[in-house]
Amino acid sequence: MNPRTLGPCPSSPNCVSTKAQDEGHSIAPFRYQKTRAEAKEALKEIIRSLPRMQLVEEDETYLHYEATSLLLRFVDDVEFLFDDETKTLHFRSASRTGYGDLGVNRKRMEQVRVLVEAKL
Repeated sequence: MNPRTLGPCPSSPNCVSTKAQDEGHSIAPFRYQKTRAEAKEALKEIIRSLPRMQLVEEDETYLHYEATSLLLRFVDDVEFLFDDETKTLHFRSASRTGYGDLGVNRKRMEQVRVLVEAKL
């Protein structure tokens, strides 16, 4: 099976990723204590509580959501990748179009961080 990876962020400031090396795009990953399957179900439950988030792809270690903005209907891609060896949940959140995002992707992922704390 081909191991999944998260794509790099573009140079534009409308993306955050746990795999990014530069300060503008870099964000800390989440940690999980539960089994991967339990952590994934807990994450899915949390994401279901957020508005305008649609699950579009899923496999054992990967989740891909589309987040649609309320007014202009911009779509952001939000991807999660579970690393069982290190119990780390990597993620990338990026706008599909445009250049800036007024920090929306970072804010979304920091909101998710607060919600997942102690639940994974």
